[in-house]
Amino acid sequence: MAKTLQLNFTTAAGKQASLTVDEPKEGLTATEVELAMEQIISAGAFEVDGSPFAAVKSARIIERNVTELV
Repeated sequence: MAKTLQLNFTTAAGKQASLTVDEPKEGLTATEVELAMEQIISAGAFEVDGSPFAAVKSARIIERNVTELV
């Protein structure tokens, strides 16, 4: 089963932006994820069209089953 952590942010211009992390560690809590997202915002490392991430919108873990056929 493949897992992805999807982090959703709102930029200073009000646009939505997402970061995804493949195979996040097991047992992540909502508090840990929110603190990490706040650190990403504080670092100012990401922008969308020149507008930095400004607020945490949501986060979720997506699980999917992949069956290789060939």
